[in-house]
Amino acid sequence: MPPPGVCMSIMQERNKQEGVGSLANPEKHSNQDFQQLKQYCLARGVRYIDEMFPPDHNSIGDGVLPPDFMSRVVWLRPAKIIQNPDFIVDGLSRFDFGQGMVEDCWFLASIGALTFQKDILEQVVPLNQTFKEDYCGIFHFRFWRFGRWVDVVIDDKLPTVDGNLIFVHSKTPNEFWPALLEKAYAKVCGSYADMNLGTPSEAMMDFTGGVHITFKLTDAPSNLWDLLFRAVQSKSLIGCGTPQGVSNYSWCSFWFLPQIMSQGRPVNLIRLFNPWGRGEWKGDWSDKSSMWQTVSPNDRKMCLSVKEDGEFWMTMEDFCKHFTDVTICCMCPDFLDGNSKGLWTHSIHDGRWVAGTTAGGCMNFPNSFWTNPQYRVKIEGLDRDCSETQEDNNMLVSLMQKPDKRNRRLVKSLYIGINIFEFKGQRGKFPADFFNTNVPVAQTKNLLNARTVVLLSRLKPGEYLIVPSSFNPNETASFILSILSKVETQIQ
Repeated sequence: MPPPGVCMSIMQERNKQEGVGSLANPEKHSNQDFQQLKQYCLARGVRYIDEMFPPDHNSIGDGVLPPDFMSRVVWLRPAKIIQNPDFIVDGLSRFDFGQGMVEDCWFLASIGALTFQKDILEQVVPLNQTFKEDYCGIFHFRFWRFGRWVDVVIDDKLPTVDGNLIFVHSKTPNEFWPALLEKAYAKVCGSYADMNLGTPSEAMMDFTGGVHITFKLTDAPSNLWDLLFRAVQSKSLIGCGTPQGVSNYSWCSFWFLPQIMSQGRPVNLIRLFNPWGRGEWKGDWSDKSSMWQTVSPNDRKMCLSVKEDGEFWMTMEDFCKHFTDVTICCMCPDFLDGNSKGLWTHSIHDGRWVAGTTAGGCMNFPNSFWTNPQYRVKIEGLDRDCSETQEDNNMLVSLMQKPDKRNRRLVKSLYIGINIFEFKGQRGKFPADFFNTNVPVAQTKNLLNARTVVLLSRLKPGEYLIVPSSFNPNETASFILSILSKVETQIQ
């Protein structure tokens, strides 16, 4: 049996595969080979400068800095900012960094979640990088971008004003992995300005190559605390958000969920981290709450740290009142099933909506909906080991739209959704008549203007048709359809 959170089929497919774009052999972003570029610089005794993401105003982008501030920006290497710079000082921690002038707390919350999972972190951040031996000003990081792992090369020139970093900075002055990681992600997004505004699910998927499940806390399942506890144990990344503008910790990550005894009764707590590094919950179980006097000295010593460090505790009830949603990003949704022994199988399909041919729009357009791409799924039955502990849902379908532009802020996202229909014995492409006389057995509640939408459902043995669509017909776009199934499944 694999360790919790490990779906063997996905690990074999993505991590052991030798094809370009796998984790073992990532694609070279911008066709830049880290080892070749480093050897070139070492042989000539020069410091690397990245021509594909140069140290200039275009890499910062428009709108993120006031014009008078932009004119004062100077790009400096870490050795010009402080003596004896280090890539990592005393390990990687969620307390290492603070937010700068770009509104990317969604990204920083994802980094906070990443630091809790060492194995995943080392996929993204190669730890053998240094400012000492064989240093020549070049670094690299790995991200999963729209179906493929990419290796991203950067130089270490960072934007400063008056000698201070203006974007993410480490709280240890001579530590630079957070600033360099942010720069690498800014490169794949197009610029620092392209990192303005987002959701943790986007970055967490780019850190893992996994899928995400979002729970709206106004309609949370009754066993949410158990689900989150299992998700933490299964090496998932978890982020959560508050309504915009109602608090100064809009995006948070969390990782620790203990159950402690208070006044003779169990209390479910969650531990959250605000990447701003300031602004904490002030209610029950906050740092200075009197509730900590109702627990044992050992529990108090284990959990309580009275510091303005962005980390705080809440009860599950208060969490559901003050946050809007929680997102779990995982390689496999096995945390849904507790101690289930079954493995989820996984398949990925590249697709495209093309105006005039395969872009049929949603079911509001019955004359064209049938032209959308169609995926047949045959469910033959539950695996015996899985069925004994099977929860309500046994299939997860994820629809991710792929951008047609390099710059993230210029990408026009469509409203997208998923419909699943049941059928018997029919062959060929399903015509309009089928959809006029059949209703979906599962579908996304609303079409969303989001990079990814997810449909989690329980399907009995039979034949099904999955139809991904945008809202309007004749909208050309590419997408990735991921199907994870905890049942014996054939996909065509």
